[in-house]
Amino acid sequence: MVMLAYSLVCLIFGTTFLAIKVGVDAGAPPFFSAALRFFLAGSLLFLWCLWKGKARLSLLWRRELLLTGALLTFGTFSTLYWAEQYVSSGLAAVLSATGPMMILLLQTSLLRQRPPRRSMLGCLIGFTGVLLLVLPSLVIDLSPLWLTGCAAVLVGECCYAAGTLYSKKVTTAFADLSPVALNAVQMMYGGALMFLLSFAAEKPDPSVFLSLPTAGSLLYLTVAGSMVGHTLFYWLVAKTNPVFPATWLYISPPIAVFVGFLFYGEPVTWITVLGVVTIIAGTVLVNLEALKQMLSKRKQSAGIAAPPPDNSGETPRKLPHSRSAV
Repeated sequence: MVMLAYSLVCLIFGTTFLAIKVGVDAGAPPFFSAALRFFLAGSLLFLWCLWKGKARLSLLWRRELLLTGALLTFGTFSTLYWAEQYVSSGLAAVLSATGPMMILLLQTSLLRQRPPRRSMLGCLIGFTGVLLLVLPSLVIDLSPLWLTGCAAVLVGECCYAAGTLYSKKVTTAFADLSPVALNAVQMMYGGALMFLLSFAAEKPDPSVFLSLPTAGSLLYLTVAGSMVGHTLFYWLVAKTNPVFPATWLYISPPIAVFVGFLFYGEPVTWITVLGVVTIIAGTVLVNLEALKQMLSKRKQSAGIAAPPPDNSGETPRKLPHSRSAV
């Protein structure tokens, strides 16, 4: 389930950069469209959790989820949406790939958690692969707005790293509650904060979402990107560690490249293939410890579920108070 959820997160998030770019280029106000996406997705998920009995209204007043939404949703996506007015979706993906490295740096500097050297090396290798993959096709315009857009994405990734680490603490504190409900509330908070920013900085016109590009972008980002993708991401943070789910940022550029090759005939060079191989190598290094732990747990559970047969040929009797009986 962990690997399936991780694969879906990579696949979904790998297409959201382009979806954001399509909506912004079609005239959707960046802050308002981001606010509408996350508040709508969070509200629908929260209502579903209430209906299923997996959430309670008191969650709406928890300051822990307000802080999570301010970092993980508001801080990350308000900057990304604004920046994609001035930078390409490919460059946004490259800059966003600094997220796992920032998580490791925050763990080292603030939490005094020393990550394995292979994780640090894996982050560097993975980011090098992203550069190999995307940089040859980038057209860079060294304008002040371009530089500001790049800086905005990096600031957003700092918020993303802090929010990911803090969300691990929140999911642990609320271990008895569904991660889906926790994710829904933090998205509602992040969307509400972006509504406030939009009303202060923009003059949103809802009629802009009547066109096919803006409506399609909003629908895809709300349903697939937020309701499915962010819920799976939040679940992965709760079930594994903060670094493992964040490595989707290394997988998204290869997905974008191969989708372009299959459906739009975009060229794939040997540098592209080298970048993909480098990204995969870096991702494996970062997650090597987590993968070992998952494999060992699977072997242990398999050993408990299927004990070795008795050489005597008789079916072993279960003791009423033995560990195997439990």
